[in-house]
Amino acid sequence: MSKTVGNAQYQALAEFRFRIRQFLRGSDAAAEEAGIEPRQYQMLLAVRGLPPGQVASIRTLASQLFLRHHSAVEMIDRLEDKGYVARNRSVEDRRQVIVSLLPCGERLLERLARSRLEELRASGLTLVKALTRLLKSNGKARRSRKHIYMRRTGR
Repeated sequence: MSKTVGNAQYQALAEFRFRIRQFLRGSDAAAEEAGIEPRQYQMLLAVRGLPPGQVASIRTLASQLFLRHHSAVEMIDRLEDKGYVARNRSVEDRRQVIVSLLPCGERLLERLARSRLEELRASGLTLVKALTRLLKSNGKARRSRKHIYMRRTGR
């Protein structure tokens, strides 16, 4: 791997970061238009999007959103006040609190997720192209150094 980052890599990294931020900004705007905070949308998505067999405990959700436990609790409090989620104690471990979506939260999340998926279908190719350029820019730099080395040494 190269010790220096080339211009093509900087450009590809900047483009990729821009495309990610563009998508996330759209997600934030869609959440705000729906009447919730962007982080609340992320919380609803985290609750619904966990893989099978993984429960939506406060700890798991906090980890998914890179939040401290108490911040996740406060966010869940606000979502519960709006009628989007419910909390229940785990049957196996009564100390553990499990969060689940209520029908109102399901409907809101469905509407938001549908719009975000439509956006990805429309502009996701540019995100993929930016990532591809980023990954190729690293590979090109390695190949070109290898070819220079081979030419210099005659190998």
